[in-house]
Order: sequence, then structure tokens, then C-alpha cells
Amino acid sequence: MARTSYPRTALAVLSFAAFIALGACASGSESGAGSDSTGAGGGGDVITIGFAQIGAESGWRTANTASIKEALSRENGFDLKFSDAQQNQENQIQAIRSYIAQGVDVIAFSPVVESGWDAVLQEAKAANIPVILTDRAIDSEDDSLYVSFIGADFVEEGRRAGEWVSENLGTEPITVVELQGTTGSAPAIDRQEGFADAVAGNSNITMVDSQVGNFTRAEGKTVMEGFLQAHDDIDVVFAHNDDMALGAIEAIEAAGLTPGEDIKLVSIDGVKDGMTALAEGKISYIVECNPLLGPDLAEIAKKVVAGEEVEKRIVTKDEAFDQEAATKALPDRKY
Repeated sequence: MARTSYPRTALAVLSFAAFIALGACASGSESGAGSDSTGAGGGGDVITIGFAQIGAESGWRTANTASIKEALSRENGFDLKFSDAQQNQENQIQAIRSYIAQGVDVIAFSPVVESGWDAVLQEAKAANIPVILTDRAIDSEDDSLYVSFIGADFVEEGRRAGEWVSENLGTEPITVVELQGTTGSAPAIDRQEGFADAVAGNSNITMVDSQVGNFTRAEGKTVMEGFLQAHDDIDVVFAHNDDMALGAIEAIEAAGLTPGEDIKLVSIDGVKDGMTALAEGKISYIVECNPLLGPDLAEIAKKVVAGEEVEKRIVTKDEAFDQEAATKALPDRKY
């Protein structure tokens, strides 16, 4: 159940007051939305929120960060403390502890991986600071450690990609290779599960290899080069995100093959570069994962601080695109 009120303990109030009096500021890896730091606890109008981002590993993440910074602006009533973990869980944990020490009103973050968060989130809970998860979930038996999770259904994304492959390409025997996201991350685990479930009943589809590309274009290219050396006949690439698919395209073209013809690619995300490749026929199908989570996060944060009930799980609505749909969508694409 989401908690409806978050009173500060005496210790937290004194710590935050001391922090303000000393003119302390965020560490070098963090930046506020404004130079003054009047949080909801001090001025009553501005909500101080600490956001620990995963990094900048992909076009999706860049769009996600931009959406969060825009929505959690001073003009919208927020004082944002932002940190970039550079794909390192320990960096995120340190950032969250810094936010706890600063006495922010709300902590939000996108977990690098699913596990290993209980200790630091127990510290946030003890300090009566509500935590909101965005984009990715955590693996914990104690769901009181966070008040809400905003993000897509990654299993469903993988399932939709697998269903398209099964229905459109699996009418004859095909071999598939998989470019996985970061090991232990929710999207990598769930998208793999959804895709596997969707193609399990089709005897024409054989998964011949699956390797980690860490959601980056560079590693997607490197892994695809390995696939091409190891396997003589690859029909389809299933990439857990667009950036890895775009890297795979580079490797396929460097090998003298034509992406979309010799090897078909199916991906997840729907960022502009991916949609452009889809419109050009280099990618065959993309399941969207909307990165513009900032407005939802701002709304939930305001409700939580006001003591209102919030939904424990908020699933974003995503589309799916073939070449024709991508061509129509591109002119108005915001990310």
C-alpha cells in the first residue's frame, strides 16, 4: 500500500536545517535545477527531488533524462538534484545516500539492475523519504520500500516482438540471434522472457545465439560481428533496444550484407534513429518503449508530498511500428 503521509523525523529536520545553514551543495556528480535550494520542507512550495539516473548509454536514456529535467524544473515547482551513475550500481547507491543526507522530499531513480537495493531503500524509508521507481523495477520482497513504479511492461514488449517474428517471419525455418541488454537489468530479463514465450510454440524458429550488448550501439556492433563470424546463416536479429540494433546494422553492412533483406532486425524502443532505420527498411519492426516519463514522475511526486494516495504500478502505453507506420510517425516524433 502507498503511504499517504511522510512526516519528517526530528533528526531529519535538524540534519536538513544544518545542511542549509552550512550552505552545503550536491557532490560534483550532481547538479540542481536551480542555484537556490528551497525545498518543500523549507519554503512549502518547491519540492526537492533527488533523481539517480542510470547513465547516458542510449538515445532512449538521453530522451528520458531530457524529459525528467524538463518536467522537474524550477518553473514547475521542483528543485532537482540529478546524478548520472554511468551504468554503475554503487554510484547510484551513493547518490541515493547523498539525497537522504540532504533531506530531500522525494527520491526517484531508474535502477541499473534489479537486485541489491534493499539496504539503501531501508535507509530512505527510515528517514521517511518516499521513493519512486521509474523505467525499471527492483527485485525485492518488501514493496513498502517504494511508493510507486512508473514504466513499461517489458515482458509484453518482448512478447509483441516475438509474436511479430513468429507471425511474419516464422512461416518457414529461420535462425535468430539475440542482442541482450545489461545483465541483471529488468528490461533485459523481461524482454528476453517475453520474446522466448512468444516464439516457443513455433518449431520454425531456432535461437542460435544470445549475447550481452549492454544497450549500447558500440557493443551491439561488436557482438554482431561475433555472431557473423560464428554463424554462417543468420536470418533475424532480436535486439533488446534500438541502439544495439543500429550497431548490428553497422556490422551487417561492413560484412557486405544488406540489413532488412539478408538479415532482418526487430527491436524495442522507438527512438528517432531507430525509427529512421525502420523507415529506410533496415529494421523490420520496432516495439515502442516511451522514454518521456518526466510528466508522470512530476505528477506522482506532487501527490506523494501532498499526502495523496498514488497507484503502486503505473504502466505506460506504447505503440508498435512497421515501415509504413514509422514513416508516418517520424515527422512529429519527439524523441
